[in-house]
Amino acid sequence: MVRVSIREKASQQIAARNYSFTVVFEPVGSGRGPSGNDRRKVRGNKLEISGYQDTVPLLPGLITYGRTLAKAREMARDAIRCHLQGLKKHGERIPDEKNTIQERLQVALSA
Repeated sequence: MVRVSIREKASQQIAARNYSFTVVFEPVGSGRGPSGNDRRKVRGNKLEISGYQDTVPLLPGLITYGRTLAKAREMARDAIRCHLQGLKKHGERIPDEKNTIQERLQVALSA
């Protein structure tokens, strides 16, 4: 879970409000960038990871990339903050995970 703070104006004073979003960090192999095909390099039994692609399920279309997990988190925070500021600017509702239902579903796929 990544926490993001944006500033909201309440009358004349500025108050910070924290929003929490689930971020999915997917390891990306050496031959794949954020929009490339899935060419992964394997050395021995180990996959070479060249970075992490981040998605935010509650904010469709928000995808970022970082070469390290720390950088991926930083990029996700910046992208979420920017996205939320855009929603506020246009008077749109900011999604809230507290009002969503999250479940893990299993799906069987036959050969």
